[in-house]
Amino acid sequence: MGVYLSMRGSRRADGTGRAPDENYAREVLQLFSIGLYELDQSGSLKRDASGNPIETYTQEDIVGLARAFTGWEADRFVRGEPTHWRRPMKLLPDYHEPGAKRFLGLTIPAGTDGATTLESALDHIAAHPNVGPFIGRQLIQRLVTSNPSPAYVYRVAQTFADDGNGQRGNLGAVIRAVLLDPEARDASAVDSETFGKVREPIVRFVQWARTFRARDPEGRYLLYDYSDPANKLGQSPSRAPSVFNFFRPGYVPPNTALGERGLVAPELQITSESSVVGYANFMLRVVRTGLGNRLVPNYGREQRLAGDPAALVARLDLLLGGGQLSEATRAAIESALETIRNDDEVKRLARVHAAILMVMVSSDYLVQR
Repeated sequence: MGVYLSMRGSRRADGTGRAPDENYAREVLQLFSIGLYELDQSGSLKRDASGNPIETYTQEDIVGLARAFTGWEADRFVRGEPTHWRRPMKLLPDYHEPGAKRFLGLTIPAGTDGATTLESALDHIAAHPNVGPFIGRQLIQRLVTSNPSPAYVYRVAQTFADDGNGQRGNLGAVIRAVLLDPEARDASAVDSETFGKVREPIVRFVQWARTFRARDPEGRYLLYDYSDPANKLGQSPSRAPSVFNFFRPGYVPPNTALGERGLVAPELQITSESSVVGYANFMLRVVRTGLGNRLVPNYGREQRLAGDPAALVARLDLLLGGGQLSEATRAAIESALETIRNDDEVKRLARVHAAILMVMVSSDYLVQR
């Protein structure tokens, strides 16, 4: 983030027109901590007397926070040598703004050293009441469901505020609260039209690799760019097209029944006709051959079930779909598998390939409940 959002190398004002870079200060508030508008603990917008959302920060807050973030640089940068990226940035005191910094109601006194300033700034941001519901709701969206209830968000936010032992910001406790909440564990939720989320393409790919114990014989795991939606996944780790990630948490597909019902579907922001076909074609190749000698799957257990389509589909439903494929989907896949001969290992393996692909392109799988 220090490089991506230009915090690295940000210097104090020097009288020549130079000013601290404001990019990281703005994004750490907008995207990573408190968001644009004040929230109550259920994640709902607070509004002023005129009914307008209340902004969480001003341009003056950004200026003050940018001053607090000055003076940090990569540690011992050497061209062609990547190890410095694994070390924390270091403070260059001469580049740090020595004056007072004021933002979000906090004043850090003039003369405070850069390390203390940075710690004080981050502690103050983390103590903001928005952090729990803002971060909590997005964790729920990524891990459980795109449209959590206000009560669900409230319970997670309360865990962020106090993990039960008086500690604020215990993310381990927050993740447990997200995954073990009654709304996440209630089996009846799978029947709700508002519960669930679209599986991200890269998550589907990683699930395939882990489920079928894909390995790189050389142990290198050289995975490249899969961002092309027409031929690959349309998503690739660490290659989000902007600071807003691959998709926005509040994305609503235009002119849809989801929008009419006031629901969001973040992952559909990177879904199109091209990406749907591109994903299917990419997985067709990957399921059959892996990624060459860079990622080789093991279908031994599945091959032993190839003679029994119902048993094979039941296993894949459990491993990939969490037992949530509909009876109609399972029956359709089983019927298709019956058309593939089963009289030698090559054909049995073809059955396995077809079964995995059909599960992973089915709507029952793509929408995780």
